[in-house]
Amino acid sequence: MITCQKHLFSLAEDVSYLNNAYRGPVLKSSEQAAIEDLKRMRNPQTIAPDDFFNGVKKVKGLFSLLIGSASDEVAIIPSTSYGFAVALSNWKVAKGKKAITVEDEFPSGYFSINRWANENEATLEVIKRPDRVEGKNERWNQMVVDAIDENTAVVLISSVHWMSGCRYDLETIGAKCKQVGACFIVDGTQSVGAMPIDVKACQIDALICATYKWLLGPYSLGIAYFSSTFDQGRPLEESWMNRTNSQTFSSLTDYQEKYLPQANRFDVGETSHFVLMPMLEQSLKQLLEWTPEMIQTYDFELKKSLADFQGSIGLGMDMTTYSSNHLFELPLKEGLNPLDLKEVLEQEKIYVSVRGKALRVSINLFNNQNDIGHLIKVLLRF
Repeated sequence: MITCQKHLFSLAEDVSYLNNAYRGPVLKSSEQAAIEDLKRMRNPQTIAPDDFFNGVKKVKGLFSLLIGSASDEVAIIPSTSYGFAVALSNWKVAKGKKAITVEDEFPSGYFSINRWANENEATLEVIKRPDRVEGKNERWNQMVVDAIDENTAVVLISSVHWMSGCRYDLETIGAKCKQVGACFIVDGTQSVGAMPIDVKACQIDALICATYKWLLGPYSLGIAYFSSTFDQGRPLEESWMNRTNSQTFSSLTDYQEKYLPQANRFDVGETSHFVLMPMLEQSLKQLLEWTPEMIQTYDFELKKSLADFQGSIGLGMDMTTYSSNHLFELPLKEGLNPLDLKEVLEQEKIYVSVRGKALRVSINLFNNQNDIGHLIKVLLRF
């Protein structure tokens, strides 16, 4: 069993950071990589043409190992909204179909699928979360699967719901999408890196991820997988870097109409992202060393401690496979204002988020049982 990895971060020893879903802390190795690359900017004559591409290739290769894809199926994007736009702009269907998402989907996903529905004269069906407490995440999953029918054109959901931590059965949902010919788009921002995923087994058409959360990467950098569904797709922009002759700087005006193969065509302009790309490279290396499976196992023990406490005060927690171990909601006593509680917690240097009427707790390998005990000690006051 792996031990707490807080020593690999620069988090203060007296801080209980239970808020990775808000933003992941930067690894010391990523910080150092950024500093070294920034120093190189002092003398740009040392930056060779290959340097514009080599870091990107390394990152795509590492990410592909994490999700079970080929590196050419990976694109560098600036944000999740960019990735959604790439996928949805290349999904053309007959008018009058149906699009599906879930209640309280993250705004970037909701607005993207809503625009697609409006532009394609489609109905947007939002699958509500069940009101009942027991088994609601499992029921929510079943409702999504049941909603997918022959009239469904596209399904856009997160792998793990960003507010509640509901874990969607991507393999079952993906199979149903494939059965009816629907495009399956997944926002992996709140799980990829901390939870295992296989894009092939789940039959995902597009997996879109911001990197600054569970991938422990920098802000303003994203990464995406696009299946063969999009191999002949049209990118949002015409970057010089996505053409077949892009690495031969002396002949760039020998204009090549042909794009690089597969998802490479969807890379954002200025793909190299000097300073940021080395940070992501280091974090991906570390995640592959830890493995998402190990992170889930480690986080389960921490979550169980909270679940035992919740049970002792008559408040349940979902400990089934339909709730992730790294991100979950902590129901509170009736009448307790979660924002007031959050303020008290921050005075104690405990950091969580408030989502709806619950606390959102999100943990990683930099946390330990002392952090959980610290949180429980404060909760006992209320």
